[in-house]
This record gives sequence, C-alpha cells and structure tokens, in this order.
Amino acid sequence: MVIAVSWMVGTLLSFTLMAIAVRELYGAIPPFEIQFFRSVTSLIILGPILAFKGWSALKTEQPKLQVTRNLIHFAAQLGWITGVIMLPLSEVFAIEFTTPAWAALIAAIFLGEKLNRGRIIAVILGLIGVFIILKPGMASINPGTFAVLAAAIGFAFVIVATKSLTKTDTPLTILLYMTLLQLPIGAILASIVWVTPNILQLFWLFICGAMGVSAHYCTARALKLADASIAAPMDFMRLPLIVLVGYVLYAESAEIAVLLGAIIIFVGNYYSIRFEQKNRKNELKS
Repeated sequence: MVIAVSWMVGTLLSFTLMAIAVRELYGAIPPFEIQFFRSVTSLIILGPILAFKGWSALKTEQPKLQVTRNLIHFAAQLGWITGVIMLPLSEVFAIEFTTPAWAALIAAIFLGEKLNRGRIIAVILGLIGVFIILKPGMASINPGTFAVLAAAIGFAFVIVATKSLTKTDTPLTILLYMTLLQLPIGAILASIVWVTPNILQLFWLFICGAMGVSAHYCTARALKLADASIAAPMDFMRLPLIVLVGYVLYAESAEIAVLLGAIIIFVGNYYSIRFEQKNRKNELKS
C-alpha cells in the first residue's frame, strides 16, 4: 500500500511540474513547439528501450486505431496546454477530472459497454460539476475553458482507444507509436512558429516532456499495486496541490465554484469506481 501511494505521489508531482513548465514557457515558446519538444524528450527516454527490444516492439495489430488515437491525443494535449496558459491552474485540473465520465460515455457508444448505474451517475455529476465551474450567464466564459473541456473529451477517447489497443499491443508499443506519430506532426507545426529556445527554456521543455512520460508510468505502477478506489482519491489531491502552487507561484486564488464543481465531479467518479468493484466481487461470488 505504501509503495502504491508513493507512485501516486509521483503522479501528482509529475502533473504539477508539467503544468508549471508550460506556465514558465508561456509567451516565449508556442504550444506547437512545446508539443514537438515533448515528443523529442519522450523519444530520448524511450529510444534506448526501442534499441534494446528491436523493431518488433513496433508491431501493431491495429495501425488505424494507433493513428486515430494519436491524432486526437495530440489535439487534446494542445487544448490542455492552451488551458494552462489561459486559465487558473485549479480550473484546468478541475475540468480535467471529467475525463473518466466522458470515457464511460464514449465506451458505451463505440464499444457497446453497458452504462450501469455507477457510470450514469459519474456522467451526470460530471456534467453538473462542469456547469457549476462554467457559471453560464453569470460571467463571460474564457475560451480556455472550452479548450480544456475539449481536451478532457479527447483524453477520454484516448483512454477508450488505449483499452482497445491493449488487447493486441503492448504498453511499450502504444507509447512508441505515441512518440513516433506525434513527433513529425509537432515538427511540421512547430516549424511554422519556431522560436529558438534558450538554455532555461530548454530546461522547462525537457521537464514538460519528461513529466508527461513520468505521469503515465507512475499511474500505471500505482494501479498495478492498488485498487482504483485508493488511487482515485490520491489523484484528486492534484487539485489542492495545484491550488497551492497557483497561489504561491502565480498569485492565483481558486474560486469556490471551481472547488465545489471539482468535488461533485470527484464524487461521481469515486462512486462509479466503487460500484464497479462491488459488481466484480458479486460476479466472483456467483
């Protein structure tokens, strides 16, 4: 249990450092270039593994899904980066918590998975939480909010696609395709708005890319050692942590509506996880 919690702490720190890195690059390095360097960093990290495993690590049974997954993931990452630049960090992370609810809805539509009571409640509370955060009619909605919401839906599709890919492809293969497919896309788009980074900016670009890989790895290790019902509350700790970071580094204050909406979204996600676990236990007993 202690080891699983340690891996989740790694996840929290990774996401937080990635957000800080994007903020530090704001106004100096365009989002397309940030995406490009993130792929470069991933290739530096995964390259030695590919050299050791050989080209067989790139064998996939679902090439079309690999391409579709990574096009959507690339766009979702750009939406997330845009949100980090335009919004308070607490709002970005709060809206991002709706991803599991969108994933349940997408899986029901495209994979035919059943929308049971837990998933329906997660979707409903997720929508209520977003509605509270957006405060429609009370204030003008920042375009960055829509960017993050679109990113959350994009990440949800990526989760569903990854679930399908894991039936035939290894996690390493999925990560390698993510890097190798997104690298040329990022290179082409970055060349249009290219800004040569200085040493400090290169540092933050490396942090952004390395923390992206680290966040996925730490989460996977934590979920391997502990139930999602334990990992989910730990993941929610990203919000108070990013609120503290936003306050200390950028003089941001979290609105009550954002915190309330995030709590409602979390309750829906957590209820869904517990409901799924209870169903699995009942199936094993019968």
